[in-house]
Amino acid sequence: MPDSPPPPETGLPELAELKLLVAADLHRAFQRCLWIRVNEAGQTPLQVMDEVVRDFLKKHGC
Repeated sequence: MPDSPPPPETGLPELAELKLLVAADLHRAFQRCLWIRVNEAGQTPLQVMDEVVRDFLKKHGC
């Protein structure tokens, strides 16, 4: 079940869903890495996903 955008009064940005289709092995690797970052580094899944997209955009000059 996808996360719903937070109510506007929270001051958090509106969320939009981004669906990526990748090879199954990449999906498993991402899920493992996500779990590690959440459990060991204390980041939330949303923080990790935001970081991945920001890094991609920066890498490609977007």
